[in-house]
Amino acid sequence: MNKPEFDLQNAHQYFAVSCFNSAWEYIDKPTRTVDDKEKMLQLAMASAWHWTQREDCTPQNMAIAYWQISRVHALCGRGEEAVRYGDLSLAASQEEGVAPFALGYAYEALARGEMVIGNRKRMDTWLAKANEVAETLPDKDTQKALLADLGTIQ
Repeated sequence: MNKPEFDLQNAHQYFAVSCFNSAWEYIDKPTRTVDDKEKMLQLAMASAWHWTQREDCTPQNMAIAYWQISRVHALCGRGEEAVRYGDLSLAASQEEGVAPFALGYAYEALARGEMVIGNRKRMDTWLAKANEVAETLPDKDTQKALLADLGTIQ
């Protein structure tokens, strides 16, 4: 295969962000068809893959990408996969240089996955950890957003 006549790194950047934002549009829908759910998952996975192709991909990029994949799996009722990607998000969020909000969202992903599975004890453990992180976030808008997301887990 010949190398394309465009900047491949810029293309990966474009598709990583574009796929992430398009997946988010499905996440925000109040109801989703089976086809919507499949597209949402494909978009989240494509976004993550494009990040892995970037020379400047950071653990924070991957923490966020894995978080989104976890969220999508939870919305599709796939709790085990939500937890699996929550674990990947947690591992990436614990790398050096990753902003603290990523850790809070990794815990949120794990709590949401356990909610889908029906494991309240583990869900409550992850929720408590996420709330602890939220209370320490210096950016109040980010703190408010995380707390709002945590409030949807029951």
